[in-house]
Order: sequence, then C-alpha cells, then structure tokens
Amino acid sequence: MSNQPLNEARVIPLRPPAARPAAAPSQQGETKEPLWRDLVGDVLRRERLTQERTLKDVADAARISMPYLSEVERGRKEASSEVLAAAAHALGLGLGDLLSRAQGELVRITSRRVPGGSRSRAGSPYDGMCLAA
Repeated sequence: MSNQPLNEARVIPLRPPAARPAAAPSQQGETKEPLWRDLVGDVLRRERLTQERTLKDVADAARISMPYLSEVERGRKEASSEVLAAAAHALGLGLGDLLSRAQGELVRITSRRVPGGSRSRAGSPYDGMCLAA
C-alpha cells in the first residue's frame, strides 16, 4: 500500500508551460517558419481588439467557448475551418479575409529575414497563398 495519510492528496508537479520559441535558428543557420495557427490567432486577436470587443462577446457571437477562442488566439489550438469561419464572421470578416490577412502577415514576417525580397526562400516562384488539407 501507500505510506501517505488517508486524507492527503498526492501532488504531482507538472512542468511549467514552455514558451513558444520565436523563430529559433536551425542547424543550417535558417530560422523556423512561423506557425499558421500563430498567424491566424494574431489576426483574430488584433481584429477583436481593433473593434474593442471582449473575448466573451466574440465567442458568444461565434457560438464557440470563450476558453477555446482564447486558445485559438494564442496559437495553442489548431482550429477547424468551421471554427475559424465562425470566429471570422463574428468579427465581420469572411474566412477568405481572415486567411488573406494571415498570409499577408506570413509574407511580412518572412520577407524581413530574406535580403532583398518578399520571398521566404531564395528563388521561390510562389508568392501566393497555398493551403493544403
């Protein structure tokens, strides 16, 4: 059996949540690409704050839970297209608007790292948005 007294709970310490690495250098000296969920979450949060709306207000309008929307905004959850569309519509945006803004953020962020252009990889012919399922 156990050596613990009967009415005491055993505490199991958890590791503190790790901070998201901000584009840590890889072995080849390149930086990591930003995560799509971070970009989309940033766009959602920025639009909500621009409209001076609360997390609860937007979550209620989107018919999703407030904690889940918070996780999406912080880039902790990979939201489905239905959830993203609901959150976008609650903010007066279409899903295409949300994804286009996130793609613009991606181009803006990655163009800072590559000298002389908006391409994330030197010589890449792809400047548009591409989503894969």
